[in-house]
Amino acid sequence: PPMANIASVLKSEIARVARKEVRAELESLKRASTQHRSAIAQLRREVADLHRQLKQAHRQVANASRAPAASGGGGGGGASDGTPRRFSAARLAAHRARLGLSAADYGRLVGMSGATIYLWEQGKSRPKPEQLQRLVEARTLGRRAALEQLAQGR
Repeated sequence: PPMANIASVLKSEIARVARKEVRAELESLKRASTQHRSAIAQLRREVADLHRQLKQAHRQVANASRAPAASGGGGGGGASDGTPRRFSAARLAAHRARLGLSAADYGRLVGMSGATIYLWEQGKSRPKPEQLQRLVEARTLGRRAALEQLAQGR
């Protein structure tokens, strides 16, 4: 019997030490788990905030691209310096008249047909952004420079 008593005491002591070790290990795992959950929650909040900012930026871009068309005075497009450009049929006609060019000649100057220029001046169609950029470039030309470019066959 004393051997059985020592064996059971030894067995219970081993179980007690094992439980103590497991408990200590579990505590560190619980602390790590709590920290990870906290970090995950923080990252989720940051992701949600970034999604909100992204949606807001998309809305601002959409509003900015719609704003010139809605104002009645402008078509899309922008200059290379980032300033928004608006199209005005009356200003196009006035510039062409100031240069003393026919619609066909002005069209050749900006790489369009004369009929297209006429339709833009009448307000029956509008230039696309890349066409608007060519018009912006043409507006910097004076009469002499415009005639020289036409003579060079641009």
